[in-house]
Amino acid sequence: MAGNVAEVTDDNFQEFIKDDKPVLVDCWAPWCAPCRRLSPIIEELATELEGEVKFGKLNTDDNPSTAQQNGIMSIPTMLVYKNGEKVDQLIGALPKAEILNTLKKHT
Repeated sequence: MAGNVAEVTDDNFQEFIKDDKPVLVDCWAPWCAPCRRLSPIIEELATELEGEVKFGKLNTDDNPSTAQQNGIMSIPTMLVYKNGEKVDQLIGALPKAEILNTLKKHT
């Protein structure tokens, strides 16, 4: 993972999303081409929004429990949390501006 993007797992997910600032969790898998296209956008946003938004990546193949609990049916899916509660969800390899606009609603 890039410096500003944490690895999220079944074991640390609940603790990771407990933050008073927005938390974006990118649900992905290594074999997913759209996920790989989205990855540099997530890393750019993590750098640009450092201190405002917390970013993590959850490999759904390695962490099926968290993916199932969150109803992940397709990837990439980006889950947005604030204070441990899901406040938004984005599905697909979306443009940077759309992801940024969603995050700004919650900052």
